[in-house]
Amino acid sequence: MLSGGTYTVTVVPIDTYVARVLAGEAAPNTAPAALEALAIAVRTYTTANMGKHRADGFDLCDQTHCQVMRTANAATERASAATAGQILLDGRTAATIYYSASCGGRTELPSEVWPQSTNPPYLPSRGDDACRGFPAWSAELTAADLQRALAAAGMRGTLRDMRIAARNESGRVNKLVLEGMTPSEISGQDLRMAVGPTLGWMRVLSANFELRRVGTVYRFTGHGSGHGVGMCVIGAMHRAEAGQTAAQILSQYYPGLRIGPYTVVAPPAVTTAAAPPAAPKPVVPAPAASAAATAGSASIPAPPAVPAPAARRSDMAVTISTADDAAQTEVESLMARARDDLARTLGVEPPARLTATFHPTPVAYEQASGHPWFTSGSVVDGAMHFLPVGVLRDRGVLDRTLRRALVTVMVGGSLDGRPAWVREGVAGYFADPQAPVMEVRYAGCPTDIELTRPVSAGALSDAYGRARSCVARQVAGGRSWRDVR
Repeated sequence: MLSGGTYTVTVVPIDTYVARVLAGEAAPNTAPAALEALAIAVRTYTTANMGKHRADGFDLCDQTHCQVMRTANAATERASAATAGQILLDGRTAATIYYSASCGGRTELPSEVWPQSTNPPYLPSRGDDACRGFPAWSAELTAADLQRALAAAGMRGTLRDMRIAARNESGRVNKLVLEGMTPSEISGQDLRMAVGPTLGWMRVLSANFELRRVGTVYRFTGHGSGHGVGMCVIGAMHRAEAGQTAAQILSQYYPGLRIGPYTVVAPPAVTTAAAPPAAPKPVVPAPAASAAATAGSASIPAPPAVPAPAARRSDMAVTISTADDAAQTEVESLMARARDDLARTLGVEPPARLTATFHPTPVAYEQASGHPWFTSGSVVDGAMHFLPVGVLRDRGVLDRTLRRALVTVMVGGSLDGRPAWVREGVAGYFADPQAPVMEVRYAGCPTDIELTRPVSAGALSDAYGRARSCVARQVAGGRSWRDVR
């Protein structure tokens, strides 16, 4: 947990971590079988996502971006102990799974939430009678509030009207038309992400909603809570109450996976990062370095020591609108490490001097860079421009966004004359070489228009993922990044 520019780090055994996540993710008084099913899912997610935040100096955060943690209780400790060492296996490896608070009556495909994702057979979209459509929710948002939320998310213009234009096969909203705004379309999931930070996360609970406008008020009525992919925690609770075992519950939500042990090379340990005692915040798992050494552990190392605020670097000019010394030194340290690592990886000389500006708002970023807010970072005439540090940090993409821009600067004109997917694919590949490669056989490599004039954040994410995969495929075949075509 970040507080004042620093992390408070704790190391705990992985099963202690699982018990604490159960306390944060499960409903009170959940039956033992449902807690045990969730414990196995939590342990699987942890095992498969070690290093998710390695760029920030730890593996998993303690927020909804990863897994929420609270103080464990007797019931969650029993469920963790009863399932100790058990995970869901896809073949011989930990499966890449998800779970959500409530699917609202039907689970969702990963690609409908994260466009670059694949849809493995064990994460289907299908009806869930056990969920019972819970919760049914409603919210009324004024046009002024929606305008404020959309503007804070970086969208431009004045909202004249908003209406549902399309739904996906699960019934969730996958396209809303925003009259008067740029971009003019947004998905239901992206609307949730825009509304949450400004108006509160308990307003638009899911993308499964109806929308009606009455004067200047938009009335949302919907079902479910969260993205809906994988196990429905509420549905699992009802299944346990009906007598199903943990194994039966897991087979319903993750068909085809089997429960098995993970391999532990050293005693399982989870390093967790939490806020200072003043605000009781959860804990988070640990060092990326130990992730390689201990397959059954999660860790979150403390960030490396940073120089005193006065010690500004002469090899980079970093402007951060917050005038926050902790953020300044954090960013300079991240940038220096990424620059040196990329210079070795790419086989190029590191730039003599780097220039980077973290703008105070998404709108300011757009005005300075000429790129839409959802690009997060861009390079203009050799200078790097970024969204606010806090925004990138909260999304867990600060280091990856820095690396992407650095690759663009460091490859220089080496890829001039190639399609845009080559340049963007190389930047995306070296920004995070360990990220999974998506299937592009049918969609193909993205066109220049898809990358330079994206209609939404989801469309750009999909195009970035396909470009990266096109490059990764050639690199895996032995081709140098300089020769990708």
